[in-house]
Order: sequence, then C-alpha cells, then structure tokens
Amino acid sequence: MTRLSDLAWWQKTIAYEIYPKSFLDTVGQGTGTIAGVTAKLDYLASLGVGAIWITPCYKSPMVDNGYDVENYLEIDPSFGTMDDMDELIARGRELGIRVVLDLVFNHTSEECEWFKESRKSRDNDYADWYIWHDARPDGSAPTNWRSIFGGSAWAWCEERQQYYLHTFAPQQPDLNWENPAVRSALIDIANFWVEKGVGGFRIDAITYIKKPAVFADGPADGEDGMYAVHAATANTPGILDFLHEFKVAVRDGRDIFMVGEANGVEASELGQWVGDEGVFDMLFEFSHTHVPMGKAEVWCRPADWRLAELKQALTASQEGTATNGWYPIFFENHDQPRSVVNFFRCEGSAASKAKALGTVLLTLRGTPFIMQGEELGYSNRVWKSLDEFDDLQTRSQYEFALSEGFDATQALAACNRFSRDNARTPMQWDTSANAGFSSATPWLPVHDDYQTVNVEVESADPSSPLSWFRTLAKLRSERDELVTGDYEELMADSDQVYAFRRQGEGSAAVILANLSDRPAAYDSALIEGMNLLAGTHGESTPGELRPLEAVVFGA
Repeated sequence: MTRLSDLAWWQKTIAYEIYPKSFLDTVGQGTGTIAGVTAKLDYLASLGVGAIWITPCYKSPMVDNGYDVENYLEIDPSFGTMDDMDELIARGRELGIRVVLDLVFNHTSEECEWFKESRKSRDNDYADWYIWHDARPDGSAPTNWRSIFGGSAWAWCEERQQYYLHTFAPQQPDLNWENPAVRSALIDIANFWVEKGVGGFRIDAITYIKKPAVFADGPADGEDGMYAVHAATANTPGILDFLHEFKVAVRDGRDIFMVGEANGVEASELGQWVGDEGVFDMLFEFSHTHVPMGKAEVWCRPADWRLAELKQALTASQEGTATNGWYPIFFENHDQPRSVVNFFRCEGSAASKAKALGTVLLTLRGTPFIMQGEELGYSNRVWKSLDEFDDLQTRSQYEFALSEGFDATQALAACNRFSRDNARTPMQWDTSANAGFSSATPWLPVHDDYQTVNVEVESADPSSPLSWFRTLAKLRSERDELVTGDYEELMADSDQVYAFRRQGEGSAAVILANLSDRPAAYDSALIEGMNLLAGTHGESTPGELRPLEAVVFGA
C-alpha cells in the first residue's frame, strides 16, 4: 500500500491547464497575457491547484496558436516578456503552485532559424535537422501520407528542390530526431527552463518524433486516396531510446515531473512509458477520449458508444499504472470538446453533468488535470458558421466531411460537436462585458452563457459546479485514500453508473456517479458501514441514485 509520505509533490496535488491566449487579458488587446495568469493565482490556489500547465507562449507566428515555435527561449510579445514569466514562476512558488511548460519538440515553426538555415541547401550545418526527401520521378510527394490537419503531409521547398515532412500544418516542419545535434539542442532548451525554476513539462505530440526507416505509401483510408500520417509514423520502434536519453539529461535528479502526450499508446503499454523503467512520470493516452470520437478521430463519423466502454477504458488506464507509474486523470484539454457534451448521451443540465463527471475526475487514482473553465461546467459553444472558428483542425475536418459526401450543415454540426475551439473560448470571470476577460473584442467569442456561468456568480452559489469542485478538492486533501488508495471498479456491467472503491491503509471510499438522466439503483451493501462524505444532490438515499447524482461515501 502506497503511503502519502512516499509520493512526490506532483502526485498529491491537482493540476490545471491554462490556455493563456484565453485566460485573462491585462492590456486590452483581446488576447490573454502571462501577467493575467499571475493575477489569478489566488483563484487557482482556491481550487487546490499545485501545478499549472501553460500551453506554449514562446515566440511564434501563431499559425497554430503557439504550437509552431519560432524561438523556444523567447516569450512571444503578445503574451508579455521573460520578466513576466519570471514573476509568474516566483509568485507561483510563493503560493505552492509550480509552472509546467509545454515543450513542442516534434516540430518547429517554418520561421525558426533552424529551418530557415536547413531549407537553404543540402549541405549546411542545419541541412539534416528536418525530414527532407526527394520527389518521386513524376514530381509528386514521397508518400501518400495525410497530415493531421488535412492534405498531404509533405510540402515542397523550392530552395532545396525537396519535400519536407509536416505531421501537422505545412508551417510546422518535423524535426529529425535521428540527428544527435537536434536532440542535444532540445535537451539544452529544456534545461534552460529547469534553471528558470519551472516545475516540469508537458511534452507535445511525442509519439511522432521517431520516423520509420522506410518511407512508403499506406493503404488509402479516405476518398482522397491518402493514408493517415498517424498510422504511418506513431510509436515507431526505437522511440523509447530517444526518450530515455532525454529523461536522463533533463528529468533525473530534479524535483520536476514530465508528462507526455502520447496519442496511440494503449493502456496495456503504459508500463513501457511510465514508472521506474519508463520515460515519463505520467502519460496522456487517449483511449477514453476515443470512445465518443472514435479512434480514427473523424468528426463526421463519431462512434456509437456506451458508458460501459468509457468505464473499460478508464479502468484499463487505472490498472495499467496500479503498480508502476502514475496516471494523469483528464476529461478535457485544449484539443478536446467540453466534457459535458463529449461524455454524455443523455439530457440534463451542463451544471449537473459537470458535477457528476467532476466527481470521477477528482476521486480516481492519479493527478487530476482540470482544463480552464471545466470547473465552471463549460459547455460547447454554438458556432453558426465556419468563419467563426479559428482552429486549423476544425477547418480541415470540415473540408474532409464535404469530401466524404456530407453536406455543409452536417459538416458544421460535426465541427460544433468536436471542435478544439470549444475548449479555447475566453475564461468567464464575471458578468461584465466580455465576461471580464478583456476590455477589447476577444479573439474568440465569449460563450453566450457567461452571465450565469462565471467565477463571480458560481463562487456565490453553493450548488454551482465551481463550489462542488472546491468541495471535492478539499475532500481529496483530507482523505488519504483518494490519493494513495488502490482502485477497484464496481458495477462494471452498469450502463448508467460508474462506481469504484478506493482502498487506503485504514480508510476507504466508494464513489458512485450516475451518468445518465434516469434513476439508478445499486446494492447498498457496497457502502455498508460508510458515511456520506459528499453528494451532488445533498442527502442521498442508500441504494438509489437520482439522475446525474454523484456521491462519495467513506469509512
């Protein structure tokens, strides 16, 4: 049995993802700033947050909202200055909140000096820092791979008379990790930020860094005749060798954590990626988010799913890290739609759904990651036209839907359902203009519900999602079994209730969440000898759950 004293600080806290462009604008420009994050640290502390993952704020042309990095050692002027970052790190430390940065190391911006040099010729010092290939005899791209953002994953460079690979947008050329100089440069960047005092890193798109030895066409998986680059390159054998090298040079001996974004890693493979023998402390794998979206992540063809499938995916991840490693629990991030839409197939208010799913989030084994606004019960926004979206992937999914025979209305509905912009709308602080986010027109529209769904209103309402998240955060800090306890799924066959037991040393908790809009029954023997510690609906009747009711019992 794990003891609380044996855990690292990042295993005992709650993490919070901040999309700084949408968090708080302190200068009246319509986009958020680093100073805006610093200004709200007290609010984050009230949620029990001990780590904030900040999406990229490095110097960037912002083609993909900072995930196209021009210079990893500079702050983009739209976010502020390096002094602002230093102040955030220092002030966070004073409040017990560590700053965790996003490392985008699969690719850079085309404006990065490395790429500018690489594209000049085939024999300069940076010539082999990216993935270059000659055209086929007919001049076409080297393979039929489709990029994640749609279209060919290859772009032609007139200067070198070669194609370069881009897993994402053409403005995001992939780095060549086979080159030791590239790996050394990336290690130096990470260590620069460690010396600055950051508490760790989330490492973006890490499963794509190792490319196959042979670049070959794959079987067409769409009407465009292309093959998904993910299927062609993700988790290529040898990737863990690169990451072990990185871990030794950056992570070992430091009081930080590293969490990787590893789309395509299965729960059964977690032991290779995390723990004593792994390469990360935690790993974002996406088996549970693929349940409603479908593993192919084709928005116009979502999966027909049942709650039992979601529970199976979550349980597999819990069991995959039960004795080795640690799990980052999440239902939302900047690449996912809002959870009250994504993980429910029933009627009911967004607030009730947020509280029910939030109960699961904050009581599973692992470090909970909250996406900004999730604690307020954010829902998807209603987008009236394609022009309202900013996200590159949304536009590519829209065009793909049209190419697959869907009409414009159906394509727009798919984007409304899954667009990443749903998670990126501005943070809603109060009832003032633009929800208190900015005095200027926000870069994305504020959600229509901001008059009732905001920090100010929900802080004063004891029945709000925000108040419930604070209640659960406090409960988590007081009940060791919710942090250290073993996980055992209960009622696995139920298609209404997600139930599990957290068994600690001398204490235990049972969590039951009715994720349906119908009453649900359970065997009251599951909570025999236990007391109600928290319930979304106040007092609860043993053996019965009201629609969207979640309860935590403990002994």
